[in-house]
Amino acid sequence: MAGIERTVFEADDMPEGSEGVAEFFSAVGKLVKLFRERAGLTQRQMSERIGFTEDHIGSVERGRRTPRIEFLTAADELLNAGGALIAVADDVMKAKVRVTSRHPAYSKAFTSEEAKAIEIHDFSTMVVPGLLQTEAYIRALYEMRRPLLSPEQVDEWVAARLERQKLLTRWPLPVISWVIDEGVLRRPVGGREVHAGQLEHLLKVGQIRGPELQVMPTSRTEHSGMGGSFILLTPAGRPQIGYVAAQHVNRLITDPEEVRNMAARYSSIRAEALSQRETLALIEQILGEL
Repeated sequence: MAGIERTVFEADDMPEGSEGVAEFFSAVGKLVKLFRERAGLTQRQMSERIGFTEDHIGSVERGRRTPRIEFLTAADELLNAGGALIAVADDVMKAKVRVTSRHPAYSKAFTSEEAKAIEIHDFSTMVVPGLLQTEAYIRALYEMRRPLLSPEQVDEWVAARLERQKLLTRWPLPVISWVIDEGVLRRPVGGREVHAGQLEHLLKVGQIRGPELQVMPTSRTEHSGMGGSFILLTPAGRPQIGYVAAQHVNRLITDPEEVRNMAARYSSIRAEALSQRETLALIEQILGEL
């Protein structure tokens, strides 16, 4: 099936502490393997026909990766499973939600790639990018999350996000840029004091030599980023990859064509956004209105 994104991480690698759910995913994986072998296909042959990598298929069959609905649907059709794999898809997603509700929204795979990246480009439409969030802003985001997180989970996730931000203190810095939708800057997450503190922090970041901060104004009649937030990472010595997160579903994208389209879209977004000087002036204006 053409057009399915190949990924290195889809929020589907099984985290620690997933007993029970892991056993269920293992059973689903064994079912996939049974149908594949009954169809007389190797993992490589299956990969070539449904667009998911051989490693992905192997990980699903071993119960080490959560099978996506797209995967189960494609596999059911290819392997003539008679709807058996589609039938378990809803239960797979429910189990996935139970697991991800107990673990940080950002995967170890993503943070690992981010920490090693030589370039980071981030377009954000809903919240201030994670690397730019103040501790109070981070805590406010996690405390308003639904389903509710325990105080211990909030503390753990706040610490994890602050740990990510240490890459901004290393030298040399990665080539890094952010484009933030103006609506994000006007949303008073956490209340006036937290909001003001976050805007002041952005002004400080805007004075750092190297990183580039821009705002996409709401007045733009043409906006190339209406498809939503995403991040582009360039690992040293490897091709650029993309990252998308929505509704607590996280995906690292490695398909060259899709990543190339994302990079082209980001270039257009930057061209449509305010310059850094204009951006800082707008942030000061919004801060003065509080």
